[in-house]
Amino acid sequence: MNRLAGEPSAYLRQHAHNPVNWQPFDDAAFAEAAERGVPIFLSVGYAACHWCHVMAGESFEDPAIGAFLNEHFVPIKVDREERPDVDDAYMAATQALSGQGGWPMSVFLTPDGRAFYAGTYFPPAPAPGQPSFRQVLEAVGEAWTLRRGEVEDTANALADALSKPMWQLHTDAAVEPAVEPGVEQGPDLAAAAQQAVSALARAEDPVHGGFGTAPKFPPTPALEFLLRHAASDAPTAGIAHGLAGRTLGAMVRSALFDRLGGGFARYSVTADWSEPHYEKMLYDNAGLLQVLVHWIRLTGQDAAAALSPDDGVASPGGPAPLGAEEAREAVAATVAWLLAELRLPGGAFASSLDADTVVDGVHHEGASYTWTLDQLVAAAQDVAGDGPQAQAQELGAAVASFMGVAGHPPRPLHAARPLTAAERGQWDRIEPALLRRRAARAMPARDDKVVAGWNGMLMAALAEAGTVLAEPAWVAAAVELGNYIHTVHWDGQLRRVSHAGRARGIKGLLEDYAACANGYLALYAATGERRWLDFAGELIDAMERDFIAGGTVFNHGAHADAASGGALGAGARAGSRFADPFDNATAGGAALLAAAFTSWAGYTGSGRHRRIVAGMLATLPDLALRAPRSAGGMLAVAEALAAGPLEVAVVGAAGPEREALLEVVRASASPGMVVAVWDGEGSPPAPLLEGRGMSGRPAGSPPVLAHVCRNMVCARPVSAPEELRQLLDRPGRGLHGSSTPVG
Repeated sequence: MNRLAGEPSAYLRQHAHNPVNWQPFDDAAFAEAAERGVPIFLSVGYAACHWCHVMAGESFEDPAIGAFLNEHFVPIKVDREERPDVDDAYMAATQALSGQGGWPMSVFLTPDGRAFYAGTYFPPAPAPGQPSFRQVLEAVGEAWTLRRGEVEDTANALADALSKPMWQLHTDAAVEPAVEPGVEQGPDLAAAAQQAVSALARAEDPVHGGFGTAPKFPPTPALEFLLRHAASDAPTAGIAHGLAGRTLGAMVRSALFDRLGGGFARYSVTADWSEPHYEKMLYDNAGLLQVLVHWIRLTGQDAAAALSPDDGVASPGGPAPLGAEEAREAVAATVAWLLAELRLPGGAFASSLDADTVVDGVHHEGASYTWTLDQLVAAAQDVAGDGPQAQAQELGAAVASFMGVAGHPPRPLHAARPLTAAERGQWDRIEPALLRRRAARAMPARDDKVVAGWNGMLMAALAEAGTVLAEPAWVAAAVELGNYIHTVHWDGQLRRVSHAGRARGIKGLLEDYAACANGYLALYAATGERRWLDFAGELIDAMERDFIAGGTVFNHGAHADAASGGALGAGARAGSRFADPFDNATAGGAALLAAAFTSWAGYTGSGRHRRIVAGMLATLPDLALRAPRSAGGMLAVAEALAAGPLEVAVVGAAGPEREALLEVVRASASPGMVVAVWDGEGSPPAPLLEGRGMSGRPAGSPPVLAHVCRNMVCARPVSAPEELRQLLDRPGRGLHGSSTPVG
């Protein structure tokens, strides 16, 4: 057994019994390499990665390979989910050295951490154009022994190149004094947003939905931007509405979405969404859950509005936009899956389910989720019981047809279009039998490490879903999750990972702090409990102190390296310290920070935090022009800032009157809206509530009042739901339109 057995990462523990003397990424491993004078073999992957399992079985479980690695290298294993800072840095090196990237990632380093050769998956035997892993090891070992000078030159040149970040986000961009209160002059964010929508429209797959070709990923941050833009008065709002609706419709009806168990897979390997890569990640499902809730909020309960947007873009033969009822079902199924399969004791959520199912010791990708025609017929026979077998045959064949299984080898269930009433009836009949049969199958392994940032994203999604769809149990789950993160991950600083109820490893990265801050702000909006707002403030203070220095935003600690020491290849990894403005599967850490600061400014009136966000957005036009599909996070913040964001305070005792006002608030799609609820007694929990308590109100005043402010201007308080609805529906001054006074 090597040093990985006690690690919190399931991925590392999977390799604890390899014949390779794996070490975690720490000082001891680098010190051993320096003492022995040998290079480091760095292997990076994650627990749900199919090809990581393949390479492990082919090479890392081979005693001969293990012996060679142990003699000539110091092998280090890294879980990219636990150490994204390390992964980001060496992924940049891998792409620079090999022209490609992905996982498993295989990087060879000098003893001080500078990369000099890299690749991804290496096969156990030579393949056309690709050497075997053993050949690579021998060649690298020979170069290290006989051509050390050339190796050092390569390492130095690469370290120098990677130490210069491609992009830096600044918080101190000049913003000229505004002519009107609350209206900041600066870059043309309206044009940037509209250009981004137009670029996304050009990139849309008009046949299958989504953007680009295979492999096709859920464009979650871009969808959030499109939904916020669709709620504006911009001339491109209808286009954004159509793009979001068609993409969501395509994904929810596709094999990407688990029709039986709920939850979304990581991506589709095909352009038509028919063949998923079966791993299910917490971060994907947290983000898509929130997007679905925002789609419901945007379209309301009117199915016709969802299905017939005035989108301005013809898409004949393409996917229908997601219907309101379809969206609600997808939300409910996703939450049910999260609670049943990823929730851990104590209320936190595990990181992922594996892409593979292990059957008789052999890894089979997606085996838990695929079906054949014969299997559907057998399930239909379960339904029929002693009834006519011809009817069972007919039911199974019908479901196989509209669920994309008929005439194919095992496939996941999916429908390329909304089901008809008859098809829906057939599905409802067979679904319980399919669930029983799937429950008897072997299921994928779970990576039960808790990542703070991803749990923060889910906290926000659950809190919003519970309030918008009136599901108090979901809000309660968000509260329990909030208690876990505060109790286990916080000791004056936020820890990124915990396992079995104990925090482990590095201090949280910017993503962790920012996502958790947003989660606690959403939890405050959902519950009105002051403690959540107070803790969000602690996280925001920590981000301003620790992740911003010299007007620059950093990904991990502006004042100290996030690694486990100072000798871990800081030169090679310096570039990864700067916050990346681009999105990946989720909005980038910088965008999450900007979102948290925007909401905090709404609750507190902090001009400083608002100015920081304005500075960060100064480069947004260039960012959106260069990569609109990867700028959704920052574009979404721009939409929120432009909309105010709306600041809504509902004050009065709990009861039907207050609940009627809150229903109106929860139905509003205004981007970035902040909501504070208070009974009006005692000290106000948020500055937004100052001076709005119950004491001092004139006799005969309404028992509950709603206060709406935008851009430091407040409307007259209202007590009637319809009056509040009118206030929330006014566009105000945003990126795209003219000013409408609110008070």
